[in-house]
Amino acid sequence: MKIYTGFGDRGKTRLFGGQIVDKDNLRIEAYGTVDELNSVIGLVITYVEKSTLTEDLQNIQYSLFELSAELATPDDKNEKSLDPVINDKNIKDLENKIDKIDSQLDPLKNFILPGGSREAALCHLARTVCRRAERALISLNKAEIISPKIIIYINRLSDFLFVLARFLNKDQNIADLPWLEE
Repeated sequence: MKIYTGFGDRGKTRLFGGQIVDKDNLRIEAYGTVDELNSVIGLVITYVEKSTLTEDLQNIQYSLFELSAELATPDDKNEKSLDPVINDKNIKDLENKIDKIDSQLDPLKNFILPGGSREAALCHLARTVCRRAERALISLNKAEIISPKIIIYINRLSDFLFVLARFLNKDQNIADLPWLEE
């Protein structure tokens, strides 16, 4: 099978199940942004040296890949609608990871600027892509019903990436750079 078909040259693509849509369709935008997020997390993994964090991030990648597949499936073809890929357990697992990492950090007293170590800066980049994915999901949800668990999960994931960035800076003895009003 060839990787290229020429079909996309006309600005069209197929959803799972065969439905043809424009490439700027809200559903395509949503799962495309989740795919971009997954790629940035893959980049983060190449710099993170702690195996437990790598495992956590790879598990998140698997969830994002499955989430993308669910988003690529229109409602009329989605047999998993009764059993969504993202569920309360996925959300609770992320919340537990956030709480565990956050308990090791000093409380925030200011907004912080993205940056610090390379790993932390990449986490901040992933966080901003995650926020964009969340906006795309909310737009899609206005046009078509998607599982609310997906939006919650993506929202928690951006929080996880934020505390992970702070943790990675702390781990390398790099202070968060506070934003100070002038």
